[in-house]
Amino acid sequence: MKVNNISFSTLQINFKLFLFIVRITTITLIIFAITKPAFSQNAHYTDIQDTLKMDLQQAEKTFLDSNLELIAMYYNIQSNKALIEQARKWENPDLSTSQNLFTKEGGQTTGKFFQHGRLPDGSMAGEYFFDVEQLIKTAGKRGKQIDIAKTNTTLAEWQFKATMRQLRLTLITDFYTVDQLQGNARLFEENRQRLEVLLRVMKMQLDAGNIATKEYLRVQALLVSQQQDIAENSKSLADAESELKSTLRIKGNHFIQPVVPAAPSDDFSNLSLMHLLDTAMIYNTDYQTELYQLQLQNQTLRLQRSLAVPDVTAGVSYDQQASYVPYYYALNIGIPLPLWDRNQGNIKSAKYSVKQEEANMQQADLKLQNDVINAYQKLIITSKVSVEHNKHFYEDYYKLFNNISEAYDKRQISLLEFLDYFGDYEDTRQRELQQRLDLFMAKAELNDVVGTDIAK
Repeated sequence: MKVNNISFSTLQINFKLFLFIVRITTITLIIFAITKPAFSQNAHYTDIQDTLKMDLQQAEKTFLDSNLELIAMYYNIQSNKALIEQARKWENPDLSTSQNLFTKEGGQTTGKFFQHGRLPDGSMAGEYFFDVEQLIKTAGKRGKQIDIAKTNTTLAEWQFKATMRQLRLTLITDFYTVDQLQGNARLFEENRQRLEVLLRVMKMQLDAGNIATKEYLRVQALLVSQQQDIAENSKSLADAESELKSTLRIKGNHFIQPVVPAAPSDDFSNLSLMHLLDTAMIYNTDYQTELYQLQLQNQTLRLQRSLAVPDVTAGVSYDQQASYVPYYYALNIGIPLPLWDRNQGNIKSAKYSVKQEEANMQQADLKLQNDVINAYQKLIITSKVSVEHNKHFYEDYYKLFNNISEAYDKRQISLLEFLDYFGDYEDTRQRELQQRLDLFMAKAELNDVVGTDIAK
């Protein structure tokens, strides 16, 4: 009996040891499943046959080569340049002539059409009359019209740059938004795969009676939430991809994968506010457009004042057989008398237009300063919480996530505590992606306001 008792006790000890080993193995599998990074979503992006990888410079080149709105604006510039050439042209001279239609000699009942030359009695028959006149503009009207045509061309060029600036900002926004949403997709997919593996292991433990049902359901609810996040992110990514492809004029079932630096620069110590303001006054399209609008209105006022000065018409006339001499040569000078219309209304209207543009110019100057200061301050604030600025924090945090498995293995934390940390890890990864996007967009906004890529 003693031997039998010893054998039975030994079996009990061995069975408990076996259960202990099974539980340890299961826990290890759970931790391995949760903490092992998953890369299948990356493979999904890179293995798509129609995936187009491009960096921002390549995207901008594609955008410039294919954008129809910019092409239309370019033709508008060429149209205005043609008007400069037209403004340089002189008005064509006027030629008029008069010929006798019908000649009836003496008491004849019949006559002749277009009779010229000498009659039987030796006298001349028929009349020739020619008149050539040229309009001569006074008070520099022609030069002022050329100046207006040049300013309109410059305005068309700045409007082209303004359109390109707006479209380029849209392109940059879509480009980096797609990159952020793809980062979210990779994160959600990694976590989904971790949770699915964890659930399979927990299901075996649940069936074996080693864990409570509430723990299993908690993880299952987390997986459902993860799947909903994936669906919502996928819809946002599809919208952003569609808008990006429309901007780039890309057709077909292509998927654009932005190539973005992992750690964008967050050092902007070389930027000074005064330099930014001075640069913006040179390159900002809205400011320059208002500047040339004011110049155009001043030129229009000068033209309207010159129109009050009458133009001169000069010409020569030749008349045969219709004057006191057989061959009449005349010099013609014509000038309208400014008695009733001295262009007062147009001059007054042009003066008010100048005052209106002066007010717009003051508003544009104020807006430019405020926009530059605002964009600069937002960039500095964003750079202080950028990913690179908090690089060590993220490195330590992600190491901690991997080390949590040891604490869970030693039963120092519960499964629910581990899952709470799992959620915090996802939030932190999303904040990292958002901070990266915010820094890119803050730089893009400052460059957009200044009018040139001054923040690298």
